[in-house]
Amino acid sequence: MDKIHDEKLKDSERRKLLTCLAWAGGGLLWTMKGGVLQAKTLDGLAAPADADFSFIQISDTHVGFHQEANPDVLATLQSAIAHVNGLGRAPAFAIHTGDVSHLSKPEQFDAAQQALKGIKTDNWFFTPGEHDTIGDNGAEFFKRFGGGVNGKGWYSFDYRGMHCICLVNVLNFQNGALVALGDEQLEWVEDDLERVSSSTPILVFAHIPLWTVYEPWGWGTSDAPRLYSYLRRFGSVTVLNGHIHQIQQKIEGNMTFYTARGTAYPQPQPGAAPSPGPLKVPAGQLGSYLGIREVTHVNIKGPLAVTDTSLAI
Repeated sequence: MDKIHDEKLKDSERRKLLTCLAWAGGGLLWTMKGGVLQAKTLDGLAAPADADFSFIQISDTHVGFHQEANPDVLATLQSAIAHVNGLGRAPAFAIHTGDVSHLSKPEQFDAAQQALKGIKTDNWFFTPGEHDTIGDNGAEFFKRFGGGVNGKGWYSFDYRGMHCICLVNVLNFQNGALVALGDEQLEWVEDDLERVSSSTPILVFAHIPLWTVYEPWGWGTSDAPRLYSYLRRFGSVTVLNGHIHQIQQKIEGNMTFYTARGTAYPQPQPGAAPSPGPLKVPAGQLGSYLGIREVTHVNIKGPLAVTDTSLAI
């Protein structure tokens, strides 16, 4: 780490730490400006007219799941796709933050891939969930959706001035335990970011939250603080995750963390049930617990604006 990097890191650490945690079962628009979080009306809100571009996050489609919490996950996925195509602008790209399938079966991946072709975008980026790695540690997933660096799934790319990093934190998953990125992947992140200017907006995405949402359920990543040490010098860092099937948010310095709804079924709020798992909700309310996310880049140096839209509208 060079001297300039050290000085910037110290400046960052001197800034006031702002941490905010919120849970929302319905749609919400979150924006961050100058480190201040603002919430606006969610559902049906259009992207800013002056936006440079926007992209879509979709998560936890769990194709193959057919229990009472949602007996037809393909139908709700199709509803999500209709919402994306109805946003009024074609997304520059789409990311899927994991659990494409429920049990990693080839026919489940086939059905998911066929459905996702319905979204009007030419560019897709995927990271696996733990349900995508059952039985083969992700081999089938990586064959279909890209193996990334050394065939292990992580990679980075640039899009119109934004640097994007896909991480994998579901290999060697164990129920009830925090996951980890591991030394090899973290060393790669450090090397990858060395060439990136501190003024570049950074997007990071992975399946399981890269912050500890609820440790008793394993909803977090144990070695994420090491990742933060590489990200603190950047002025704008947005981190997107799935896995917990609900919207939660945290701001820590220059980094904003978001978890997303899935399109398959809801899960209980942290600690509100003996364990995590599919949550059956009253008839007619399922759509309000599922959703998609549109992320908008308003200008080349500004923060990203996140709009969550439920499937209830």
